[in-house]
Amino acid sequence: MADTAARNTTLMANAIRALAMDAVQQANSGHPGAPMGMAEIAVALWNRHLRHNPANPQWADRDRFVLSNGHGSMLIYALLHLTGYALPIEELKAFRQLHSKTPGHPEVGITPGVETTTGPLGQGITNAVGLALAEKMLAKEFNREGHDIVGHHTYAFLGDGCLMEGISHEACALAGAWKLNKLIAIYDDNGISIDGQVAPWFIDNTAQRFEAYGWNVIGPVDGHDVESVDTAISLAKMSTDMPTLIIAKTTIGKGSPNRAGTAKAHGEALGGEEIKLTREALGWAHEPFVIPQEVYADWDAKATGATLEAAWDERFDAYATAHPELAAEFQRRMAGVLPANFAQTAVDAVIAAHGKAETVASRKASQLALEAFTAAVPELLGGSADLTGSNLTNTKSTPAFRLEADGSSNGGRHINYGVREFGMAAIMNGVALHGGYIPYGGTFLTFSDYSRNAIRMAALMKQRVIHVFTHDSIGLGEDGPTHQSIEHVASLRLIPGLDVWRPADTTETVVAWTMAIGNAQRPSVLALSRQNLPYAPKTAVDDIAKGGYVLAEPKEVGVKGKARAVIIATGSEVQLALRAQELLALDGIGVRVVSMPSTNVFDRQDAAYKKAVLPAGLPRIAVEMGVTDGWWKYGCAAVVGIDTYGESAPAPVLFKHFGFSAENVVDTVKVALGVAKLKVKKSK
Repeated sequence: MADTAARNTTLMANAIRALAMDAVQQANSGHPGAPMGMAEIAVALWNRHLRHNPANPQWADRDRFVLSNGHGSMLIYALLHLTGYALPIEELKAFRQLHSKTPGHPEVGITPGVETTTGPLGQGITNAVGLALAEKMLAKEFNREGHDIVGHHTYAFLGDGCLMEGISHEACALAGAWKLNKLIAIYDDNGISIDGQVAPWFIDNTAQRFEAYGWNVIGPVDGHDVESVDTAISLAKMSTDMPTLIIAKTTIGKGSPNRAGTAKAHGEALGGEEIKLTREALGWAHEPFVIPQEVYADWDAKATGATLEAAWDERFDAYATAHPELAAEFQRRMAGVLPANFAQTAVDAVIAAHGKAETVASRKASQLALEAFTAAVPELLGGSADLTGSNLTNTKSTPAFRLEADGSSNGGRHINYGVREFGMAAIMNGVALHGGYIPYGGTFLTFSDYSRNAIRMAALMKQRVIHVFTHDSIGLGEDGPTHQSIEHVASLRLIPGLDVWRPADTTETVVAWTMAIGNAQRPSVLALSRQNLPYAPKTAVDDIAKGGYVLAEPKEVGVKGKARAVIIATGSEVQLALRAQELLALDGIGVRVVSMPSTNVFDRQDAAYKKAVLPAGLPRIAVEMGVTDGWWKYGCAAVVGIDTYGESAPAPVLFKHFGFSAENVVDTVKVALGVAKLKVKKSK
């Protein structure tokens, strides 16, 4: 009997190897080594431990699986195909081809069963930390005595590259601090990367490193022995207060006579002759992409998955009977549907901000908006990378997340991420992917450089993640050019699928938050000021949500006829535009002021609206304390901006030094109209 079981697991593992080398060979592109080396690890986890249902990849209490070493994507594609997901063999044959469900790296929303988009190394394990954090917090919030409806594990495969990336330190340190005991990571310790043996440049004692983080470390175990890996996973699941790292020693490209254990197995097809030799070495006599029915039968998880989900459905029905309101709330949250009162809350917040007309920094306006939204939207999960008092991301409804004596969550909804901007951003991606929460986190805008790749991944994955970036300009003052954002807003605007908001006052800030919370398919950035901003008077607020709108038509004093120019401004510079409008009116020059808190959103409006806001034939002058390049697309005659780094000095001194004054805007408009000679102060 034992011999039969061993033979079956060998065939199951070799099926993965065969599919991996065949698909990579057919595409003539890809990474066969990791799937071939981790085949037995995959058998142990996916065949003996992973709770999932191929017929319903969105089952709420399924275990989550993350392939952090996403270059080995044929591993997860083989597993999804073999276990019964809607990923037929034709899709594996189309590996890395246009419009296939098997792209070069796993992509959520493309392939059924893929939980997150991985590829940039280190972000997958960090997403997994976010997934596990969401599970822990939801369990505290919704489980009741005798009714555990949230209780799944998060598993991650990762390799040397993930551990070398600095983000793994940020995330794994937090996982230990948060005692994420249902997070189990399996490290493919094969000692090979693209450049060859990693020993000359990667000498970390990984076990001691993770023990220092507060992890339970198991191994090293033989990664090619299914029973050893199975036992290690069973032990890991027994942990009550620590995440677990299983160190599995493997040979990359296992089974290939001439490529196994070498960098040649890492990132290129084995080649026809080597594949032939590998088939012979494995005793795999089947044609490419042919899997025997008995192997399919051993892998098939459809019946088991249906049974597991049905049992959970019964538990949830009992839970719903005992706690109907909680059950309805859980279903709403996991479906990503906002509370019924969200729209009214937003309207009330806008009306209140419009009525109060307060002069406050937009970071403070953001906190005022959050006070209303976090009270009305319990899934909002805040945080900051050690700058809570500056970012103002905490509210009365979001006490700090801490652990109870038993290691469970205290129910707090504000995360102290520490000085870990990149880790925070990628963890928030994992939280959003899990479902049940809408994460937002804060830091200074200049540190968006640290988190940029995770922001890009959120946009690629179409996840509702909100980044609160304060201290948005040279208005930061004395801290100097290291902290003064010049190119950051423009740079973030270039990321497809990301909405960047730079509001000018309290009302625009509330609208920005409303749009960010309400958009389930896009991440958002709010770039907010440190300095106080006066309220910009408005006759209407509906068009703010369109990203750009007519804030003020020409002043009547001394002005004859319609506007002769348009000043486009954003954020704190809107006040300069309005003051310039007043001064120009005294000289008989009427201008329209357009506030454009989000160029991304404005650019998505229809042509008629954009033409109505920016009419043809009128010179356009943009004003923003940042690089000028992005504004020329609007056909501007001039841009008052800054194309150098800042300086250390009080903010008012810097504004004058760099030409951010109403008088300079007036001069710029006059030059654009041909009524004055060029005497505009240029950026130093």
